[in-house]
Order: sequence, then structure tokens, then C-alpha cells
Amino acid sequence: MGELSWPSDAQLNYIRNVVSQMAGQRTDEVQVVVSPYRICPLGAHIDHQGGTVCAMTIDKGILLGFVPSGDSQVHLRSEQFRGEVRFRVDEIQHPKPMSGTNLKVQSNGSSTQHEDCDWGNYARGAQYALQSRGHRLSQGIIGFICGSKGLDSSGLSSSAAVGIAYLLAFERANNLLMSPAENIEYDRLIENEYLGLKNGILDQSAILLSSHGCLTSMNCKTKKHELICFSKLQKDIPLVPKAFKILLAFSGLKQALTSNPGYNRRVEECQEAAKFLLDASGNGKTEPVLSDVHPEVYEAYKHKLETNLAKRAEHYFSENMRVLKGIETWASGDMEKFGELISASGLSSIRNYECGHPVCLGHDSVVLDLEDAVLHLLTPIKPRKLHHLSGGSTPSASLSWQAN
Repeated sequence: MGELSWPSDAQLNYIRNVVSQMAGQRTDEVQVVVSPYRICPLGAHIDHQGGTVCAMTIDKGILLGFVPSGDSQVHLRSEQFRGEVRFRVDEIQHPKPMSGTNLKVQSNGSSTQHEDCDWGNYARGAQYALQSRGHRLSQGIIGFICGSKGLDSSGLSSSAAVGIAYLLAFERANNLLMSPAENIEYDRLIENEYLGLKNGILDQSAILLSSHGCLTSMNCKTKKHELICFSKLQKDIPLVPKAFKILLAFSGLKQALTSNPGYNRRVEECQEAAKFLLDASGNGKTEPVLSDVHPEVYEAYKHKLETNLAKRAEHYFSENMRVLKGIETWASGDMEKFGELISASGLSSIRNYECGHPVCLGHDSVVLDLEDAVLHLLTPIKPRKLHHLSGGSTPSASLSWQAN
């Protein structure tokens, strides 16, 4: 966790120059939203059930340069996708759930034309979210958006980063001052209501609440968060050694959550498990989630769950416990124990939540073979003992953890 290196001055100047040419305005009039990607060491797939999660942001992400358009027009270009997006902020946006054919990425990483036509849906979704909470927008934006090369749709929450970027740009252009809590809710509206994805609030919470050098903990039921720092860090920052390094290994597979029907299906299975357990205990309720189920109730009735529901519930309750233990070990600086919890989390994501991909799971030599693919992200490491996290929200990215 060294010095921040993103975004660079060259990246910012490039974006300002593009927007300046698009809008016919000076580069010093261009504002840039910096919206980082996130990693989730512990808490995978339990945010939508009201569980406790932990995350941190990385020095890669989304950059959105923009200027107010001077009228209601929105004009956007993208570094990654072809074509232009144009609409008006005084239009009424309606939910537009994406089907599996809308967001397709070819095996070589290039986009299909259909995807290019839909990349503006997150901007429209941001307008929808603000409209749905009574904010009337009068000022559009002229903007250029780009993400860290090769990392879109790769399991690092690029979609949440994009949604947050558009929200912040529209709010700034229209002189709206929103709290992080409000924007966490607005991004939920983009994904849950506008796009029809049944995810939780982990991603946008990490993006909006994280702080350099800390682990962000979020109770997704109460919406309370905490920044967890090493005990040593709180006493004397200059004396803290570099206790660990993080390696992101990209599997080469890309898939947007909105094109993956299995994601929503597993969320529904979690809810079915919650309903069964609560009904069995005589405490049934409408639309329950697993955080509504007391651990004692789960232990008493888990043997009656159908196989898939039993796996989903096992992942939720074991993962929630791992997060709570992880917060303690992070605060104490016990990175070896923290890494063991990450390994257990990845195993549960694969075996119980059944969403993982084995490409980066296994022997240390597998990770070593992948080092060249991630040198542009992190300083290369010489592993002593690596702890693997696989099975994120898409089978695309994995984490390896080294305790020095």
C-alpha cells in the first residue's frame, strides 16, 4: 500500500483535452470525476442479504471528464466503446432491464456492436435514480469516460464505478450536494431498478466510503460503516512496515453481471432459504433475507433445506462470521490469519455459492505463472505463502494475499 499513482497527470490532461475539443471550452473548465474500482477480501455475495462486508478501493478505475452542456442535452463518448450517447435530462427515463444478449463481450475482449449501443445505460440510469427521488435536472453534460485498460467487466465493480461517476457529474452540473449515503442509494436504484440486477450495496459503498490504508467495513442491513486501520497505524504511521502485498490475477474471462442470469438466480435462492428458515421457526415474513434469520434458527432448521438452498445459506452464515473475524485480525495486523480467512471465503464462494472459476485457484506455481499478466497493476512479489480468493461476482478476477 504505497503512494497513490492513479490517476496520473498525463491521464487527466488527456481527458481534459478530449472534452475541451468536444465542448469547445478551455481545458481548465473541464472537471474530472475519479471513481476507483474495488476489491472485496471478505464478504462476497452477502451484501444483498444484509450481511456485513469489507472492501477497499484500488489505484485503477473510471475517469469521467465533463463540462455542463449549457442546456438539457447530454453528449457522451467512451474510450472503450464506439459511438456516441445522446439524450436529454428533461426526458423521463423508464427501467430498462438488460437481457443476456445486450452485453456481450467477445473472447478477444472486443465489444460487439450491440454492446456499443447500450453503454450509455448507466448514464440514463443515473438520471433515472435522481429523477425517481424528486430531483429535476435542467443541466446536461458533455463528457468523455474511460476505464483502466483491460479491467472493465472483470469483477472489480466497474459498473458501480461508472454509475457513481455519472451521478457525481450530474449532481455537480446541477448544483446538487448529496451525501455518500444518498449516492449509495442512488447507485442501488441504477442497478436494482433501472437495470434489474439484484445486487447489494457493497460495491458503491466501497467506492464512496473507503480511505487509503484502511479496510472499509459495512453492515448492509443497518447501513453503518467503519474504517478499520491497523492498531500500529493509529499510533505511529511512519513506523508501520509493509506487511502485505495484493496480487490481482485476471483470468481472461469477461462478463457483465447484467448479462449473467445465474447471478439473480442465486440471490433468489438466498431469499428462498431465508423464507424457509423463518417459516419453519414460525416467524415468517414477506420478502425476507438471510440477515433476518437468527443463527440459532439457522442451526436448528438448516438440515431441512433443499441442497442448493442449504449451500447458499451455509455461505451466508459462514461468510458473515469470517468478515467479523477478519475485521479483528486486520485491526490487530495479523495478516497471516487474515489471509487464511480469505482462502476460506474463496473456497465457500466456489463450493457453496457456486459462482467461482478455478483458473487462479490451486498451487502457488499457478499464481507465479500469472505474475507477468499483472505487473502493470502491482509490484511483482516473491510468494512465501499465498492465500487465494476466487469466485467473485463474475469469474474474472481473483486475489492473492501475501503476508511477509
